[in-house]
Amino acid sequence: MSDPVFEIFAACPPGLEDVLCAEVAQAGFSSPVATGGGVNFQGGWPDVWRANLTLRGPTRILVRLGEFLAFHLAQLDKRSRQFPWGNWLSAENPVRVEVVTNRKSKIYHAGAAQERIERAISEELGAEISSDAETVVKVRIDDNNVIVSLDTSGVPLHKRGFKEAVGKAPMRETMAALLLRACGYNGQEPVLDPMCGSGTFPIEAAEMARGLLPGRARTFTFERLVGFDAQAFELMKKVEVTETPYRFFGSDRNVNVIGMATQNAERAGVGDICSFAPVPVSGIERPDGPPGLVIVNPPYGARVGKKKDLFALYGAFGDKMRDAFAGWRVGMVTSDESLAQATRLPWLPKSAPIAHGGLKVRLWQTAAL
Repeated sequence: MSDPVFEIFAACPPGLEDVLCAEVAQAGFSSPVATGGGVNFQGGWPDVWRANLTLRGPTRILVRLGEFLAFHLAQLDKRSRQFPWGNWLSAENPVRVEVVTNRKSKIYHAGAAQERIERAISEELGAEISSDAETVVKVRIDDNNVIVSLDTSGVPLHKRGFKEAVGKAPMRETMAALLLRACGYNGQEPVLDPMCGSGTFPIEAAEMARGLLPGRARTFTFERLVGFDAQAFELMKKVEVTETPYRFFGSDRNVNVIGMATQNAERAGVGDICSFAPVPVSGIERPDGPPGLVIVNPPYGARVGKKKDLFALYGAFGDKMRDAFAGWRVGMVTSDESLAQATRLPWLPKSAPIAHGGLKVRLWQTAAL
């Protein structure tokens, strides 16, 4: 199973492709190229396993298994039956098929195409077809070219296995990791989030500082594929955890989420280097020690409450940063430029928009204050 070389696709929110590409390159994967909604790179099955286990930014890892031409449904049926599904899929594991077609293809009915491919897999391989199967075959029919890929992750990769408790409008771990990286964070400084919710930013930053693998406590779809080498994968999981002198801080005016964040950090194995306190923005204090990164995902008005009520919150945040956090950098996520400007912080040129929760947000950053 380790012999073939595939095109591997690491998916991410649009707008963060270049940040993810830098992570993929730094991790030593071959020929990464940023493209719409993710990063393409080359590799074999061990690279697929390592990408799922070690990369912090992708939402999922897809592998292109092959492609063939089909100009009508009968041809799709025949060539789907000839496709070597058994090289990867096992008859014992249920399969789900998702099909996307486009106008340039003569096969334009995605539902009919899905039915033909499902029947081919079921009858030729003997695998059960199930709408809730974690093993997902993704098919794109583009200009009559049928491109077959496999989702090797299963449950989305932001589900690290530690965050049992979440607050309102939570930040996904994968996006938090990319935003930290976009702010220049590399594990060598403290991080503070003054509107921390369930603690995603501080916990993710602490894991990065300790060198903890993001996928260490979960399972993946590739573990059920033909030829998976469980022993080799277990060896891949064995990495040396590094100690860090830095500490990671979160606060929030909502007392309930502070308990959630504390429990989440303990489950993730970073409870000893994370501190959470029920403090409003106006009451946060600069931690002792060297300056670092303040990163925050405040309410935008589109999701929580009314925007006009948020100007005072953003203004108070900006005041606190200028008054107490000299030498620290600030990163802030918001969908509204007027709210960002209400902080009166010296923002660097604004970044590209990022797709997040049905909105377009931007990461606003400062240099050291």
